Amino acid sequence: MKLKLLLILFLFIFFSSCQEKNNQQKKENVQESSVKETTTSDKKNIVFFGNSLTAGYGLEKEQAYPSLIQKMIDDKALGYNCINAGLSGETTAGGLNRVDWVIGQEQVDVFVLALGGNDALRGIDPKSTEDNLINTIQKVKSKYPDCKILLAGILPPPNMGDEYSKAFETLYPRIAKKENVKLMPFILKDVAGVKELNQEDGIHPNEEGAKILAKNIFAELQSLL
Repeated sequence: MKLKLLLILFLFIFFSSCQEKNNQQKKENVQESSVKETTTSDKKNIVFFGNSLTAGYGLEKEQAYPSLIQKMIDDKALGYNCINAGLSGETTAGGLNRVDWVIGQEQVDVFVLALGGNDALRGIDPKSTEDNLINTIQKVKSKYPDCKILLAGILPPPNMGDEYSKAFETLYPRIAKKENVKLMPFILKDVAGVKELNQEDGIHPNEEGAKILAKNIFAELQSLL
């Protein structure tokens, strides 16, 4: 009888101890979750909406320019999260179809629109590209009226001809003026055509080229942060 009572007492103490530890762990998890939510909510979001150049084609995730810009922002304690919404192969038409979903996931405070390269490579009518970019910008503005927007332009390859190239040269400045957004005329500034800064395809920046992209884009972004 005495042994039975001792066993019951031991089990009671054991399970009480386990329950206390479990409750403490739950409490710590809730506190940790609250800290994470507070930390996240304290930061604003920059969405980089583009194609393979943004996605970091051929590179590790941390080598893509949005990740490099995140490091620059963190070093300066600017309080922004960089969200890489790049999709390889994306055209402006695809972007227009996708943008509602992207901007519906998180609050958007700064929006970097970097599309058009695949339109140029495919010889898509520049007027169609222009309309798609304008409609994309208007969708972002409609959902987030206070969102600041950076439009990053692109130039088609030389083999597309002078007339086609000139059409692309003029459409980005025209859009920026019409929609009152900040313009970066050429996203591949200082990188395009430089063999040492590009992958074997001659189109996508390598690790060093991505660093230059990040530096140039961050320079344009700073006035919006």
